[in-house]
Amino acid sequence: MTEKEKMLNQMIYDANYDKELIAERQKAKSLCYEFNHLHPAKEDEQRDIMKRLLGHTKGSFNIMAPFLCDYGYNIEIGENFFANHNTVILDCAKVTFGDNVFIAPNCGFYTAGHPLDIKRRNQGLEYAYPITIGNNVWIGAGVHVMPGVTIGDGAVIGGGSIVVKDIPANCVAVGNPCKVIRKINQEEISLSSKEKSF
Repeated sequence: MTEKEKMLNQMIYDANYDKELIAERQKAKSLCYEFNHLHPAKEDEQRDIMKRLLGHTKGSFNIMAPFLCDYGYNIEIGENFFANHNTVILDCAKVTFGDNVFIAPNCGFYTAGHPLDIKRRNQGLEYAYPITIGNNVWIGAGVHVMPGVTIGDGAVIGGGSIVVKDIPANCVAVGNPCKVIRKINQEEISLSSKEKSF
């Protein structure tokens, strides 16, 4: 198997010294650089770069600069996606966002992790587990989502949270580590479903 195949199959792989992965990261970084240095009025050019960078987009999305990612092709965004300034997505594994996802500033989604033993870590080895964000999710400012996490439909993640475990649908979760503090009641869900945007 190639190191890229290992990466995409959630196996330990060589992240630091594999020429194919280094070249793919460089391509993504170049597109991010181009995106981040465009004048904000050049929205069409920004959208074109994102369509070239990301693995899948739908018709309506808005990503504010600066934006950074590792590969880009492992990121899939749904309809009406919004990411505010300073979103970082380390997409060594698939990162999937549903429809109507709202991401506040300074958020990070990290699929990559490293072995606990020093020898393998110093060899540049790592692993990557996918992250899945459901439909109608609101991620507060400064949230960090760790490898392998799924956040269910309709969830709200409070600002500053570190999400290390799955969060179920239709709940408010906050903290470090992020924990569910309450369910979102049916009246709140009904009201949200009538609103077109956040």
